[in-house]
Amino acid sequence: MKSIGNLFDDEPESMGLRGDRGLWQAMRKALADTPIPANAVDLQALLEETYRDLTGQSLSDPTEKHIPEFATGGMSSGMISPAFWKDRAFPMIVARSQVPHAPD
Repeated sequence: MKSIGNLFDDEPESMGLRGDRGLWQAMRKALADTPIPANAVDLQALLEETYRDLTGQSLSDPTEKHIPEFATGGMSSGMISPAFWKDRAFPMIVARSQVPHAPD
């Protein structure tokens, strides 16, 4: 079974902030057993729900946030960038899924 988690297998070369890599890995793990929905609208909704569950904030909140469990040391460690997820990561994941954009 191909899952949403599989869409996170190839990490982007660069991310927004230093905590985004930890969030990427946490999203991959959280969605490892979740089937890919039939359309991009439902996939986007699941991605945003998981983001909210893991960060405690909505993707519509542009505030960069420190997430202690994603900190690995150094300045800005553990900081996540909502702009990275909204503008780059989620569009990339949806494109990888190759699901239709509109519900059937």
